[in-house]
Amino acid sequence: MYYKEVNNMTTISLRLSDADNSLIKKYAELNGMSVSDLVRQSVLDRIEDEYDLKAYHEAMEEYRKNPVTYSHADVVRMLEED
Repeated sequence: MYYKEVNNMTTISLRLSDADNSLIKKYAELNGMSVSDLVRQSVLDRIEDEYDLKAYHEAMEEYRKNPVTYSHADVVRMLEED
């Protein structure tokens, strides 16, 4: 992988097979986006998914330690009390 920064933007080069390159270009075209936008959004989506999964696991661990739940009505009452 190759990185190059130009005007606060970084260029990343990666090696793809001809088949992968063709598939990615066609997919981007079908979705009305550039390959750059497709790759950028795909990577950012992957990062967000992993972050969300980590937050889920942390929340579940906390819940297992203290399995208290609140109904929507309970939360509304608690917020109104403040």
